[in-house]
Amino acid sequence: MKPVIRIIGVPMDLGQLRRGVDMGPSAIRYAGLDVKLGSLGYQLQDCGNIEVKDWDILSQGDTISYADAITGTCTHTYEAARKAIAEGCFPLFLGGDHSIAIGSIGGITHDSPTGVIWVDAHGDFNIPETSPNGNIHGMPVAVLTGYGLPQLVHLGRPGPKVKPSDIILLGTRNLDFDERSLLKKCGIKIFTMRDIDEHGIGTIARHAIKALHHCNRIHISLDMDIIDPSEAPGVGTKAPGGITYREAHLLMEILSDTGLVKSMDIVEINPILDNHNQTALLAVELIASLLGQRIL
Repeated sequence: MKPVIRIIGVPMDLGQLRRGVDMGPSAIRYAGLDVKLGSLGYQLQDCGNIEVKDWDILSQGDTISYADAITGTCTHTYEAARKAIAEGCFPLFLGGDHSIAIGSIGGITHDSPTGVIWVDAHGDFNIPETSPNGNIHGMPVAVLTGYGLPQLVHLGRPGPKVKPSDIILLGTRNLDFDERSLLKKCGIKIFTMRDIDEHGIGTIARHAIKALHHCNRIHISLDMDIIDPSEAPGVGTKAPGGITYREAHLLMEILSDTGLVKSMDIVEINPILDNHNQTALLAVELIASLLGQRIL
């Protein structure tokens, strides 16, 4: 029996300084998410959006200044994720910038460990002391594994939420200098774009799944900047040289085949920078591929 898909919008743009990703949840819904998932036979529960403090009422500065507001939103996201898993739903989080995953993955892992496949052009393993810009959306992997701002590390429950052996970075192609050293020290498994170029997305997807063989469920955290900007222009941190439209679908299809994917984030869509909602439309198609849509 298919699980109920619980849609949870998290329109937070406080983790970075470029406005627009707060409209991401609306763009994905407008792109026909409900119709697409309904056509696959899923029952949907759209819980609307988690409240986010408005940028304009907060003190200005780098995004470290917004840590309290981010903590508040991520705490509500944590509880929503925890509740969805406890009630047997498949929580689908619509971002918002990638800092929402501090809450979503924290809540997903509250009662039992979960493997995480972090599909992103960036490593998101900065800490305040090494970040070149102070943007918290470049820190969530570090936070989830126990590094960085204590109020975020201990959000929801004390300590790290994911062991390094339980998280895979896939498609990485843009790392900050100090971030490289931290990732090597931490020991997280990384499959870069070079790996994909050399071996193909199918082989790399299967290697990632094998690396999480000890996990009985998997969470996918998908940043749309993983896809080449020529096909997904509506993102704020474009990084040329990403995976193609078809590679993205194949990745989702192979992950779906495992039967282990029980939750998902899809983040960093900025409609202001998009072309006729192209990136949100692609996001809906990728969600559908992860949830069982097939060519035949």
